[in-house]
Amino acid sequence: MTAEQLTPYAARVLAPNPGPMTLDGTNTWILRAPESDRAVVVDPGPLLPDHLQAVLDAVAAAGCTVETVLLTHHHLDHSEGAAWFANRASCPVRSVDPGFRIPTDHAHGLAEGDVIAAGDLRIEVLPTPGHTLDSVCFWLPQDGSLLTGDTVLGRGTSVVAHPDGALGPYLTSLEHLRAFANSPAGVARLLPGHGPVIDDPTAVLTFYLTHRRERLDQVRAALAAGHTTPEAVVEHVYADVDPSLRPAAERSVRAQLNYLRG
Repeated sequence: MTAEQLTPYAARVLAPNPGPMTLDGTNTWILRAPESDRAVVVDPGPLLPDHLQAVLDAVAAAGCTVETVLLTHHHLDHSEGAAWFANRASCPVRSVDPGFRIPTDHAHGLAEGDVIAAGDLRIEVLPTPGHTLDSVCFWLPQDGSLLTGDTVLGRGTSVVAHPDGALGPYLTSLEHLRAFANSPAGVARLLPGHGPVIDDPTAVLTFYLTHRRERLDQVRAALAAGHTTPEAVVEHVYADVDPSLRPAAERSVRAQLNYLRG
């Protein structure tokens, strides 16, 4: 569990929690400007003390202190270790979900237009609800990197699971991210919450949108064929999915049905 310096501003420590939903594990990101002694940690990950200590050790080895912890969303594979980590790093935690903020006051929320600074590092908050309603991305304009949490993964596609996620906001978020990637700001890469770095943001975001629309067409066809319950739609549309992923597929179908029913 050593830190990998993947861009001039971003290093990754991979949590040892691999699985069907977490891919290789959770990516914990250490962000700092070159030569700076102040860092920001994004998504400390699950409550695994060895992993969290490895992040602390990596920060210390770089001669840094942690300015703040940021959470992309509340799922426990990203957030469960945040309080443990913040207590030892003597820093606050900022999140959209008030339940994870330290201190719990409104000032430690995350909203569109917020800018987090640590030395020469600048982080801009981009709300991207959908995977969860509290999902946000973090833009590093100096680095050209966009941290996407679970909104976009490094491999495969993200789950939008009812009732925690909502497909309408998710599609809108993907459209906004694709437009942002094509804007003069120019997104060089995506740094996801799971999986490898993405060096072709526009292509991947286009794929995500195409995939979602194709799935919606398949669900529409299943409904037209008389498969009206989530369980029946899963059997019709997700027949090739590993049985261990069927519960996630069913929650995803519920989100799709909610979207189609308006």
